[in-house]
Amino acid sequence: MTINCKGTLINLSSPKVMGILNLTPDSFYDGGQHKDEKSILNHTEKMLTEGATFIDIGAYSSRPNADHVSEAEELKRILPIVELVLKSFPETLISIDTFRSEVAKQSIEAGAALINDISAGKLDDNMLKTVADLHVPYIMMHMRGTPQTMQQQTNYNNLVKDIIFYFSERLMAAKELGIIDLIIDPGFGFAKTLEQNFQLLNTLELLNILEKPLLVGVSRKSMIYKTLNNTAKEALNGTSVLNTIALQKNASILRVHDVKEAMETIKLIESLNA
Repeated sequence: MTINCKGTLINLSSPKVMGILNLTPDSFYDGGQHKDEKSILNHTEKMLTEGATFIDIGAYSSRPNADHVSEAEELKRILPIVELVLKSFPETLISIDTFRSEVAKQSIEAGAALINDISAGKLDDNMLKTVADLHVPYIMMHMRGTPQTMQQQTNYNNLVKDIIFYFSERLMAAKELGIIDLIIDPGFGFAKTLEQNFQLLNTLELLNILEKPLLVGVSRKSMIYKTLNNTAKEALNGTSVLNTIALQKNASILRVHDVKEAMETIKLIESLNA
């Protein structure tokens, strides 16, 4: 199972790590930490050195009830950082965390390699066509509503069946437009209750029926720290535990704040399965 990133084939049969670079002041864990060029480059270098295959750059916080950010502000935040990172680390495969087609287009033109869309094209009617025209890999996530409304939309007939139906429809729409490299993200924490997050993780292998690489993003999320009655800053151990379970259920990409620990988790799981 491979994806083509800027002419390089990335083999996802061996799990990869996507390191998170948040440019938002209000992200739930690391909001406001990376405010200047030095801190951004230091954090990027650390993640790359520790083994990240992808660096995921986001400038719009998608945590529940996050403030709305205009398209102009998102572009203002994200484009200079794409250019900054690639100037210092030219081989970096940058993923752009956005649901806006214009942000996707300008970021890819600036040198980014793939698009990570929390809405699977549902928040911008031009997104799928734009990604198809750009010929880049596309990560589509399951979510209902918007980051501002999603936690009021957690009623499902059957959680996993509904998610599979959602992806079946979105994958078909993407394929019809010619998008080749598609990755699915079940969207832990997005339009799901605490109990639903664990139900989803427990049955994650059922998504293999879609025959697409699976990205899992549980890093330091509330499903961990609310269950353990601690904080996002104290949720690294819990993150590693849930990432281990995700890998055992065929996750191809771990999207994380802590690259070293995720790489260690992958190495141990691969040794177990050798």
